[in-house]
Amino acid sequence: MRILEFENHHFGVEDIKEALTEMGHELTVVSTPLFLERASEEFDKLFEEQITGQHYDAVFSFNYSAAVSTNCNRHNIPYISWIYDSPLLTLYSYTITNPCNYIFLFDSEQYLQLKNGGINTVYYMPLAVNTARLDRMPMNTRVHQVFDSDVSFVGSMYNEKGNFYERLENISPYVKGYLDAVINAQQHIYGANFLEDVLSPDIIKAIQEITPYTPNKDGIETPSYVYANYFLARKVTQNERFEILKAVSDHFTTKLYTHNPTPELPDVINKGPIDFYDNMPYVFKCSKINLNITLRSIKSGIPLRCMDIMGAGGFLLTNYQADFLEYFTPDKDFVYYESIDDLIRKCDYYIKHEDERKAIALNGYNKVKEFHNYKVRLNDIFKIAGLI
Repeated sequence: MRILEFENHHFGVEDIKEALTEMGHELTVVSTPLFLERASEEFDKLFEEQITGQHYDAVFSFNYSAAVSTNCNRHNIPYISWIYDSPLLTLYSYTITNPCNYIFLFDSEQYLQLKNGGINTVYYMPLAVNTARLDRMPMNTRVHQVFDSDVSFVGSMYNEKGNFYERLENISPYVKGYLDAVINAQQHIYGANFLEDVLSPDIIKAIQEITPYTPNKDGIETPSYVYANYFLARKVTQNERFEILKAVSDHFTTKLYTHNPTPELPDVINKGPIDFYDNMPYVFKCSKINLNITLRSIKSGIPLRCMDIMGAGGFLLTNYQADFLEYFTPDKDFVYYESIDDLIRKCDYYIKHEDERKAIALNGYNKVKEFHNYKVRLNDIFKIAGLI
């Protein structure tokens, strides 16, 4: 098949190109920030130029683009969208009902929410890893000198100045107290997300007065969805990640790979941002414990970080996410923690018990390599889309 891909700084582009080539398909990649537009005459023109005189069996993208869907629908070309971000506002565009769409969600709870809401263009599909690329990355003494650590975490701390929650600093003391209590409660509950449910009309009205949100004209997202997933979920995650890394760094050598400084964590070795392709896998390979602390807007899905850790052969210690249990066995392929105290105990145990740690990492790696590689996933996607 010939497949056209549109993207804008997405992870996985090189991996999917390698997989499709090995499967005997041809991929053409167009990188443009216009991909992010919900509607754009300039993108429409680019799309027309790209397909004129050409035949493509499908158009593909990581994450969903309303502009791509509109053009695929106009030309009756199947549009395959594989989601790895959450939240993602474009999923609530009216265009997701376009019959050309095959939208694959990594979060089963979000998939069910949309499917049960009458959206018939969505499907559940976990994410994938190019283990062959990770296996080719050479290990040597220098790599270990740079990346070895007892515990490592790769991800945003959501502590950028002027973040969403900081915008509510002038809200009334009552509403601020209510939101802080909700955030604190959610932070200590795994496996259930109630942030959107507890935003009453009065609370939403108070937030709207401080930071107004107007839904997109072509969308069905609600203010409660936006405030819960962009304001509150990120604040929960920020608090959780700081609390966990503070506790872990009190006991173990802990490295953090993130964009912003973290002076509040003096015992954490903040290494700054890291490149997804060239260096991040070395963190996973060289760390005794790789933490996953899931962004709370991901309800049940297995984050890409987790797949990448296991696919690199790293040991994964994660919070509970329901979708794990569909594909992996706790304490055999990965380990999950139920509280900070539990996390510290498990870090201590698995750092001291190297053989068990390595056996679990190997089991997780083998399972990802066999069942969660790009070729397996793409074949599943193409079958659902009726292309093979």
